[in-house]
Amino acid sequence: MAEIKIAKVEQGQTKIRNVPVAVTPEGFWCCPSPVAFQKTIKSHNSLNKHKQSSPPPPPLPKPRQTEKEKKPSSTTIRSVIASDEQQQNSANSETHHSIAVPAMIQERPHRQKVETLPRKVAIEFGEPGSSDAKVILVGKQGFCVKLSVHKKVLVDHSSFFAKKLAEKDSVFACLEIESCEDAEIYVETIGIMYCKDMKQRLMKQNVSRVLRVLKVAEFLGFSSCIQSCLDYLEAVPWVGEEEEEKVISSILRLKTEGVGVTTPVLKRVASSAVDPPKETLSRIIELVLRSKEEKSRREMKSIVLKLLREQNRNNVADNFNETIYTSCQNCLDSVLSLFKQASEGENPETDTKQIAVEADNLTWLLDVLAERQAAEDFSITWANQKELALLHEKLPLMSRYHISRVTSRLFVGIGRGELLPSKDTRLLLLSTWLQPLFKDYNWLQHGCRSFDGTLVEEGIGRTILTLPLEDQQSILLLWLGSFLNGGDGCPNLQRAFEVWWRRSFVRPYSDRQANNGLCQTDSTSKE
Repeated sequence: MAEIKIAKVEQGQTKIRNVPVAVTPEGFWCCPSPVAFQKTIKSHNSLNKHKQSSPPPPPLPKPRQTEKEKKPSSTTIRSVIASDEQQQNSANSETHHSIAVPAMIQERPHRQKVETLPRKVAIEFGEPGSSDAKVILVGKQGFCVKLSVHKKVLVDHSSFFAKKLAEKDSVFACLEIESCEDAEIYVETIGIMYCKDMKQRLMKQNVSRVLRVLKVAEFLGFSSCIQSCLDYLEAVPWVGEEEEEKVISSILRLKTEGVGVTTPVLKRVASSAVDPPKETLSRIIELVLRSKEEKSRREMKSIVLKLLREQNRNNVADNFNETIYTSCQNCLDSVLSLFKQASEGENPETDTKQIAVEADNLTWLLDVLAERQAAEDFSITWANQKELALLHEKLPLMSRYHISRVTSRLFVGIGRGELLPSKDTRLLLLSTWLQPLFKDYNWLQHGCRSFDGTLVEEGIGRTILTLPLEDQQSILLLWLGSFLNGGDGCPNLQRAFEVWWRRSFVRPYSDRQANNGLCQTDSTSKE
């Protein structure tokens, strides 16, 4: 290990920090640790704050100066570069393993106070005795980074440096990159040019730093480094959605700028498979619906529903409703077949379990359709299941009550405004399935863990109140008879009953219309 010495001149005092860096046989450092930059920035800023907070030292008496001595002794970046070139020409051939780096002080007026001056720190890498070129990185935060490098290495790896060096006629070339936003990564990327195994070097970095190297490598036209970065990004796991978005945006930017990037990295997030998304979704739904393990089936239903909900929120254009309706129809056919078997008493215990599974599947598919605002067609289909409703009466309560969960979910959806079926569909739905729901309600309350009686009662009541007043009356009177005989075993629709009562008896619409007409007549006569 060789050393780099960072020297800072502050009011006539020199402080040196030694930072270990690896040196190649060519005499150049190879990918130093970023600690050199980070520690220098922190110490430089803290020193500035300390100097600004401390009172200025008392002025010393000035001795007389000659005209020659009155010239300013400070140096600028250009003068340092010139002096470096002179030193390069006169340097001996010995290779040193440490470099003392002088700091630079900007030119200032004679009367300006020392503590108010902007301070610059220069860092130097490489071996000036063995190099034939110098790269100057003029960065922000008061840094000037000087790299002693080799022309052949720059030309072999970088199209940017090859073009710049082609314009230089001198034996010792000096290249300058101004306004360098990420000087640390420029230093790292130029150092990678001296690495024989770039992949091994990048393996020590994280994704964020490799993306920074990729950006600089693109600017320098460092194609082999770009490919190594892409190979790294294709193989390394991405942690979190934010990191994934950073990688994708960086790769897309490279691709649009014609760098000749292939797409192995993007294949992680984009598929060129022949199967369309609808077929894939159909396969997923089929696997979930036909699962034999209850716990796994319940968990996957929750996950798929959540993912489809996120897809709807992101306004994804793909329409999977046809695929979901196909699955609904398959479940309905299965339920009808099971009801027929159960009514004949062939295998009642097996049929009861399978009916519960298919009812749960239908309820889940209805949740999916309601999230996609596409459940109206299902409500029409369910309202027309006359055969299934007739078979419902023939089965024992414990075998049939699960199917009323589908009816309950439809009423909740209508009450919430998740689906808006026509008046005829709403009336047919109530006429076909409300009475079976009344008979199964007590079992639903005690046999289904996810059943919310209050929510279902509110949904039924709101659905009834969307009908014409005459239909509200006939349905609520039917409910009243069931409620008076069944008590808690029947849905409590008292709130809907009160609303219907007020509409019909307390202040009918005809009376309100007459009162409004009378008020208008009175106001007209007064005028």
